[in-house]
Amino acid sequence: MNMVRTPDFLRRSDVAELMDGDCDYETFRDCLIDLSRVNRMTLAYRPTLAFLELLHDAGRLPKNRPLHILDVGCGYGDMLREVAAWAHRKKVEVKLTGIDLSPWSALAAREATSTETEIAWLTGDVFAYRPDVPADVILSALLTHHLPDDMLVRFLRWQEDAAQIGWFVNDLHRHPVPYHVFAKASRLLRLHRFVQHDGPVSISRSFRKADWQQFLQSAQITGADVAWWMPFRLCVSHVQPR
Repeated sequence: MNMVRTPDFLRRSDVAELMDGDCDYETFRDCLIDLSRVNRMTLAYRPTLAFLELLHDAGRLPKNRPLHILDVGCGYGDMLREVAAWAHRKKVEVKLTGIDLSPWSALAAREATSTETEIAWLTGDVFAYRPDVPADVILSALLTHHLPDDMLVRFLRWQEDAAQIGWFVNDLHRHPVPYHVFAKASRLLRLHRFVQHDGPVSISRSFRKADWQQFLQSAQITGADVAWWMPFRLCVSHVQPR
């Protein structure tokens, strides 16, 4: 199979595009629930939590105020809930904010979050977002492969300018193995039909290391790390100099 990220792949529908149509809220929420199941089964939270652990161990977290973490394209909110659990274990005081273009994401995330976990769920365009407290750490997961190349470069540059401490992009690695494995496994697991469709398309739209290096160069970012995580995650991060 040709796994080159081509304009044809960029035009194909994925979950977000399918649900921009006549999809009702319950269908939207059910898709997000199934995506969160996939995230848990594929250890998708691990790279992001490892990045926060690195910042913690390096003494980069603020000592006299909460650490403000912003999750862009937060979806169902499962990543931020994992971050909240990490912060509780580490006794790190945090201010957690999730933002997504879809108002249904905020509703679904809020419904799935216990009242004991304080997270602000916002609806809006992150490029227009003006937080009352600047974000120390900016996270995204499974977001960047949805973006056209020029917007991805803009997003990287925006993160670099907005994150006070650092940023972390958690996304897929374009490779035939996860493409075919997900296509079969999603049917066996009886995931929502939108999710069955989305998985292979998302893998086809994702990147390889050379792609990320080119995007970083276009965004004029130096010193960022591009790391592969099992199983087939390609994550990009940058910690601001002290």
